[in-house]
Amino acid sequence: MINATQRRRAIRATVFGRTIGSFAILMLLLSPCAHAVAASLDLLKAKQDAETRGYIFFTTHNDIIAMAKKEVKLRVSSGLNSPNFKPWITAFKQRYPFVNDIHVEGIQGKDAHQRFTMEMKAGEAKGWDITQIPIELSKEYPPHLMKHDILGMAKYGILKIPTKMIHPVERSILSYTTTIHVITYNRKLIPEDKVPAQWEDFLKPEFKGKKFVVDLRPSGLAGLVPAWGLERTLDFARRIAAQQPIWGIGISRINTAIAAGEYSLYVTSNFSSVQRAMSKDPTGNLSYKIVEPVPTRVIDDGIGILNTAEHPNTALLWLEFLASPEGQEIIDRYEPLRASVFTPGSSIEQMIRSRKQSIVDWEHFASSEEYHEKILAVYGFPKADK
Repeated sequence: MINATQRRRAIRATVFGRTIGSFAILMLLLSPCAHAVAASLDLLKAKQDAETRGYIFFTTHNDIIAMAKKEVKLRVSSGLNSPNFKPWITAFKQRYPFVNDIHVEGIQGKDAHQRFTMEMKAGEAKGWDITQIPIELSKEYPPHLMKHDILGMAKYGILKIPTKMIHPVERSILSYTTTIHVITYNRKLIPEDKVPAQWEDFLKPEFKGKKFVVDLRPSGLAGLVPAWGLERTLDFARRIAAQQPIWGIGISRINTAIAAGEYSLYVTSNFSSVQRAMSKDPTGNLSYKIVEPVPTRVIDDGIGILNTAEHPNTALLWLEFLASPEGQEIIDRYEPLRASVFTPGSSIEQMIRSRKQSIVDWEHFASSEEYHEKILAVYGFPKADK
C-alpha cells in the first residue's frame, strides 16, 4: 500500500519531471540550432513548391555562382541608355571577375521592340540572355522567359533583390527602374506661374489651338489611371484632343524642340528625358513642373531571362546587380534619375515621397497596353505634327 506521504512525493516528482521535460523541449525549440533547422526546412519546402510549379530554385547564392563560372559570358538587350553600359560592365566584372565577356546593347523605340518580339516568338532571338520587356508589350513575353523563381529566392535572401521589384505572379520578371511624368516647358516662352498647376488646367480656353504638345505614345496619361480610374482618364484624354494640341512622337525629340523654343509646353514628359535634355540645353530655358497626382510608374519596363539564354546563371547575377545599391546608383547618375522608388534614398524616392501619386504597379503594368489603345482611340488616331 502507498501511504499519503508517498503519494504526495510521487505527484511532486511527476509534475517536476513534466516541467523539466517541457522546459527542455522549449529550450531546444528556441536554440539557434533549432531555428536553423526550421529555416532550412522552410527553404527546402519553398524549393519543392517552386519546382512543382515548373520554376528553377537555387537554395544558395554560391550555387548560382558555381554555375555562372562555367558560362563566363553574358549578352544583354537593354532599354536604358548607353552611358549606363560601361559603368555597369566595369562594376559587374569587379564583383565577378570570372565573367570576362559581357555585351550590352540598347533597344529603343516601339518598332525595335515589336521586331524583337516577333523574332522571339519565332525562336530567332538567340544570342541574347536578358531582354527588356516594354510596358506596352508586357503580355507577349512571359511564355518566352526562363522560369526562375526570382521572387522566392529574393524572399529567402538567396538573391538580394527588393521583392517589390519582382512580378508577384510571374515571379521571373522584375523592374529595376521608376519613371515619373512631368510637365516640360520653355520658361522664356511661358513663365512658371502660367504653367498648369493641375492637369485640368490644360483644358482652359487659353490653351486651345496648338498651345502645347501631346505625345502619341500616351504612357504619361495612362499613368493617371491608377488615381483617376480609366473612365475619368479617357474623358480627360478626349478633352485634351478637343484642345487641338500639337501632336508629337518621341519624348527626346519633343523635349529638344521645347528647349529650342519651337514650342512652349509639353504634357507628361518622362522625367529622366527632361533631365537629359536640360543637361544639353545651352540656353537654360528648359524646365519642368511636377503636378499631382504624379504619374509614377513604380513598375517601369520589365526585364527577364529568355528561355533560349545560353548564360542564364550569369544573367541571374546581373539582375541582382542591377537591383543592388551600386547598380541603382549608376542608373541615377547616367540614365539619369531613374533608379527604382523601391531603392531607399534614390532620387525619385526622395522627390515624390511626400506627394500624391498615381502608382502604376504590377497590376496596372499588365493592363498598360489596353490603356494606351483606349487613349489613342479617344484621341481619334491623329498624325504627328512633330
